[in-house]
Amino acid sequence: MLEFFGHLERLASDLYPWRWLILAIVLVVVAAALHFAHRRGWHTYVWERRVRFGIIGAPALALLLFIAWDLGSPLFINKTVEEEFPFAFSSAPPEGVTMEDVEMAMEVMAKVDSPAMEAMPAMMETAGGPERLKSGMFSDRDRIHKGSGEAILYRAEDGSHLLRLENLNVTNGPDLHVLLSPHPNPDNREEVKAPGSFSLGPLKGNRGNQNYPIPADEDPAAVGSVIIYCVPFQVIFTVAPMTEG
Repeated sequence: MLEFFGHLERLASDLYPWRWLILAIVLVVVAAALHFAHRRGWHTYVWERRVRFGIIGAPALALLLFIAWDLGSPLFINKTVEEEFPFAFSSAPPEGVTMEDVEMAMEVMAKVDSPAMEAMPAMMETAGGPERLKSGMFSDRDRIHKGSGEAILYRAEDGSHLLRLENLNVTNGPDLHVLLSPHPNPDNREEVKAPGSFSLGPLKGNRGNQNYPIPADEDPAAVGSVIIYCVPFQVIFTVAPMTEG
C-alpha cells in the first residue's frame, strides 16, 4: 500500500507543472457534483439524518485530516538544525621552533600592511584533527524533490567516522532518513537498498548543518552516495554522489 502511494507521489512530480490547471478542473468537478446533489435534493436527505451522518462522518473526517496533515504538512514546514562541527583542529610548532618564536612572527606580520606581502612562512603545522575522506553535492531530483548542500565524510583521530551535512536545503517530507549506499547515484528502490547500504537514522532537519555518526561496524570506504529518502513512500528526495577528498 505504501509503495502504491510512492508511485502516486512520483506521478505527482510529473504532473506538478500542470498543478493549477488540475486544481481548476477539480474545483469545477466538485462544484458540479454539489450542484447536482442539491438539484436531486440529497442535502435534505442528509440533513434529516444529520445525527447518523455526524456519528459516522465526524471520525472519518478527523482521521482523513490527521493523515493529510501528517503526510502533507512536511511539504510546507521547514525545520532548521544547526550543529557545531564536533572535531577541532589543533596545531603545534614544528621541531626547533618555540611558541615565543611563533608569537613574535605573528606580531611582526600584524604590523605589516602590504598587499604584496607573501603569506607567513609555515611555522605551524597541523597536528591531528579529522581527515576528510569523501564528499559530494546534493542536487534536485525532480520538479518537487529539490536538494542542495554538501555531504562530507570524516575520519577522526580515534578512528571513528562521521557524516557532516553542510548548508543542507532539501524539500521536506514525511519520515525522511539519511541513507548511505555503495551505489554512486541510485535511481530506484533496488539501487538505494543495494547490498552494503545502511541508514544513519531520521533526518534531523531539512535545512542547516548536521552531524551523523557512522556505526563502527560499517565500512565508510564503500560509501558511494548519501541519500535523503522518504521511508514510508520509498521515494528518493535528493542524492549526493561521493568522491574522494
